[in-house]
Amino acid sequence: MRVDDVVTFRISPERSGYDSTRSHLLYERIEGELATLPGVTGVTASRVPLLGGSNWGTDVHAQGFPSGPDVDNNSRFNAVSAGYFSMLGIPILSGREFTAADREGAGDVAIVNETFAKKFNLGQDAVGKFMSTEGRDSLTVQIVGLARDAKYSDVKDEIPPLFFTPWEQQGNVGSISFYVRTALPPAQILRAIPALMKRIDPGVPLEDLKTMPQQIRENVFLDRMISLLSTAFAGLATLLAAIGLYGVLTYTVAQRTREIGVRMALGADARQVRRMVMRQVLTMMVVGAVIGVGAALGAGSALRALLYGLEGHDPAVFALSLVVLALVGLGAGYLPARRASRVDPIQALRYE
Repeated sequence: MRVDDVVTFRISPERSGYDSTRSHLLYERIEGELATLPGVTGVTASRVPLLGGSNWGTDVHAQGFPSGPDVDNNSRFNAVSAGYFSMLGIPILSGREFTAADREGAGDVAIVNETFAKKFNLGQDAVGKFMSTEGRDSLTVQIVGLARDAKYSDVKDEIPPLFFTPWEQQGNVGSISFYVRTALPPAQILRAIPALMKRIDPGVPLEDLKTMPQQIRENVFLDRMISLLSTAFAGLATLLAAIGLYGVLTYTVAQRTREIGVRMALGADARQVRRMVMRQVLTMMVVGAVIGVGAALGAGSALRALLYGLEGHDPAVFALSLVVLALVGLGAGYLPARRASRVDPIQALRYE
């Protein structure tokens, strides 16, 4: 789906004393007036907030699909308005989208996603078949469209079997989420929507007014927090490793002061002394890299479920980590190597 430049908000008129009829009229009025705002190129609505962490499910009876106590016939669902799929960029693979004619009193219709069609053995010929949520003997809802799979409640979760119905055919819709696509900067629409709602009915409060990219960031908040904490701990671990490496090398150089003095007295220059110390650093780094890469491969496989958009053994991440650690190791080893190369041979030979 395409959620860039989309603003969303939710209202619950039922909490403000609206009955079902007045709520339906309010939703239609809001949708119509949102479409008149400058820069708005599309408006739609859904009963279940998109990527809001809400999962609404029910048992479904589909034409040609068996039923029984041991049969899994559960599906997620949503009730949406006309133009929902085209506005959000979700392709209709076959059949049609909901239109303004799909209202209360018209024939009950539904659109299903690919996972739904696969689960209930509808195949690519899902359009035209019937289903129901009330019982196998009342298959009165006709499937009029097959939509491509798209995320439902969570960014990271697998796409569930999902069917859609027009919210206008729902009896009581106590709350609904609107989606507004704009050609202008979303900030302008974010300012315009509260003024519009105040003009329509100031007694109905706005809920969760935000852009869809912001909604997605909130949806993966826990993952973002874990990654930030992991980055902070990784940075701290790298700093401690650098300090530890610096301390070990400084101690080693101090212990080898007399040896360094002898080498320099016999003709070794400063560059050769630095090379000797840095060779020790490189040996430690190679051993540490081999052990670290092996441990990281094992940990990456175990932590794969926590990652999104990355594999547990992403080559770019490993390469970048090795480069960073190499720079840290060389930086930590350079100062002791430089100090060793500046040792006075006479003083070093007298060192105890």
